[in-house]
Amino acid sequence: MLLLAGQGNPGPKYEKNRHNIGFLAMDAIARRWNASPWRGKFQSAACDATIVLPNGEEERLILLKPQTYYNESGRAVSEAMKFFKLKLTDVVLFHDEIDLAPGRLRMKTGGGAAGNNGVRSLTAHIGPDFRRARLGVGHPGDKDLVMPYVLGDFSKADRAWVEPLTEAIADAMPLLAAGEDERFQAEVLRLAPAEKSDPKKRDD
Repeated sequence: MLLLAGQGNPGPKYEKNRHNIGFLAMDAIARRWNASPWRGKFQSAACDATIVLPNGEEERLILLKPQTYYNESGRAVSEAMKFFKLKLTDVVLFHDEIDLAPGRLRMKTGGGAAGNNGVRSLTAHIGPDFRRARLGVGHPGDKDLVMPYVLGDFSKADRAWVEPLTEAIADAMPLLAAGEDERFQAEVLRLAPAEKSDPKKRDD
């Protein structure tokens, strides 16, 4: 069993924010793998799906969109993790990453929070060694603009890469479920190519 948690804030006010790309990834995975209806559980919107691994075996996915607000998402993930008696390696967090160019994806296990309060919340509640799918949303170019940037909606130009990225994540999910994080990362970037450098950072 694999627990996938997307970072985001609940409610229509936030649904198109850059901070909510983790929720968008959960929605794409749920659609692609015919997940059960979303329901309230573990302080989250939760659903489950069955996925076919590359070796033909089946794996159950639990998808969470914590409703605790971004900075407290560790409470929701911890509750689900304890209920299913999962290990840290069974948990994958999908979150926005301003230090990656728009549309890029990088997998990482463990490490610091790098200023991300949602990651910090998970670390506080379950420990640091969970798997992370870092979804690049780009940088506003000035550290003082970071908060309004991530809490701002995706622009029209962003839409050209947001949907391909989240759909590629859903399509490549069997590799992630099999524990092949590097191959998953490579397949997502093959299906949804994106520039390695952030155009806003080139102007600095």
